[in-house]
Amino acid sequence: MGKQGRRRMGSYALFLIALFLCKFLAVAILDPLDFLALQSIRKSLHDLPGSNFFASWDFTSDPCNFAGVYCDSDKVIALNLGDPRAGSPGLTGRIDPAIGKLSALAELSIVPGRIYGSLPQSVSQLKDLRFLAISRNFISGDIPATLGQLRSLKTLDLSYNQLTGEIPRSIGTLPELTNVILCHNHLSGSVPPFLSQVLTRVDLKHNALTGSLAPDSLPPSLQSLSLAWNQLTGPVDRLLSRLDQLNYLDLSLNQFTGPIPSQLFSFPITNLQLERNLFTGSVQPADQVTISTIDLSHNRLWGQISPMLSTVQNLYLNNNRFNGQVPASFVDRLLSGSIQILYLQHNYLTGIEIKPTAEIPVSSSLCLQYNCMVPPVQTPCPLKAGNEKTRPTAQCNEWKG
Repeated sequence: MGKQGRRRMGSYALFLIALFLCKFLAVAILDPLDFLALQSIRKSLHDLPGSNFFASWDFTSDPCNFAGVYCDSDKVIALNLGDPRAGSPGLTGRIDPAIGKLSALAELSIVPGRIYGSLPQSVSQLKDLRFLAISRNFISGDIPATLGQLRSLKTLDLSYNQLTGEIPRSIGTLPELTNVILCHNHLSGSVPPFLSQVLTRVDLKHNALTGSLAPDSLPPSLQSLSLAWNQLTGPVDRLLSRLDQLNYLDLSLNQFTGPIPSQLFSFPITNLQLERNLFTGSVQPADQVTISTIDLSHNRLWGQISPMLSTVQNLYLNNNRFNGQVPASFVDRLLSGSIQILYLQHNYLTGIEIKPTAEIPVSSSLCLQYNCMVPPVQTPCPLKAGNEKTRPTAQCNEWKG
């Protein structure tokens, strides 16, 4: 037997002696299976330079006093690996399959670091697991479909890793799920339907997801939805009309089509990001809009700009096909400083009633260039707007025709 094996046997022998003494004294001590599982986990993980997380993991003492280990009676119920303080270097190594032996574990988290390899299938044996968060590491491979066996799981956060393959449909069947955060990976395939009626957050941005979303694929309980930076297609108007609890919506940089439902503008949203898609139709909110930031830029939206949007603090309507006159209410709110950003460049607008001598507050930005009019005021525009002040007359006449 090697030196390392003798050392491990020695620490386990000390543990058995302690177990005997504690039973004799009627004091609870850690379950032997949990003890051995923690030893295996410790063996496969290491502190990165500058981290001192494992300094307290001395197996000749009670593991329930280790940093990040929380026990109830003789079982480990929570494992928070790594120094949670901001800026901590974190850990490196692999997650040992022995983690599945911690049969009472309800919470598992690992701080940002350099954990690599796949997520062990054995995690699916943790039937009491409610919280699984391993973000900002280098976990690779597929998400195990067997995670669908974790029927008590509420939060799944595997964001900012190197995961590939599809999102297992089994995850969508988890009945208690409230948070699904899988952003910034390399996931492909379609978005599975989520059946949980308590789901509040879905964040799948920055992947390679494709396909369309069925009208009933997300529950009305949803409050935050981010699908940005994927390759998703098809209409979403029927789906979005049902999600009246949304307070954050980001569908930007996809290929969604069809109209934007007017009901969306009455939802309790604070930030609405729909830019760089293929949305079409007019934008006609029924009432004055209270959303503070709306970005509908780089779509195929047309018609006149609704005065109901003049109460939006930061409004991006550039690079669409809006036409007609800019409503006077926009000018009033811009000059009073209520509107901070109003980007209308690269449309087919024909006029705006603002005096050339009007003083736009320093805190406000207006861009009007490349429309079917000469901008009555000269204002600084983003560099991407280009140098041309007015759209060619031929294009404007073609649009009128």
